[in-house]
Amino acid sequence: MKFEVKSEILGFENIKEVELKEIDELFFTLRSVTGDGISFTLVNPHKLRDYNFDISVESEAVLDIKDEKDLFVYNVIVLQSPIDETKINFLAPLIFNKTNMTVMQEILDPQKYPDFGLAESLKTFIA
Repeated sequence: MKFEVKSEILGFENIKEVELKEIDELFFTLRSVTGDGISFTLVNPHKLRDYNFDISVESEAVLDIKDEKDLFVYNVIVLQSPIDETKINFLAPLIFNKTNMTVMQEILDPQKYPDFGLAESLKTFIA
């Protein structure tokens, strides 16, 4: 599925359109469609932990959110070897609106969400 990037993804400000592909129910790949070779691996946080946050008014407006059921939320990971050392960024989720095929990154306040880390190990959540 292709999505228009409505607000900059940190560190990748020039990406304007991405393609989301499911690897399995936990992992996804997000690629820039411009052919520049930029890609990310994402994780479905809801398969790992209780992961709820308030979507900002700005994000609701930018993504034209009508119903939260229309959203996918995934987190960027940094793959490590061994895989259980992979780091997950729970403070900067990507929010996808499947109704209008748009995406943006929400930056969460760590003081408001002290249980969410910037680089949490995958091994914390898998048995």
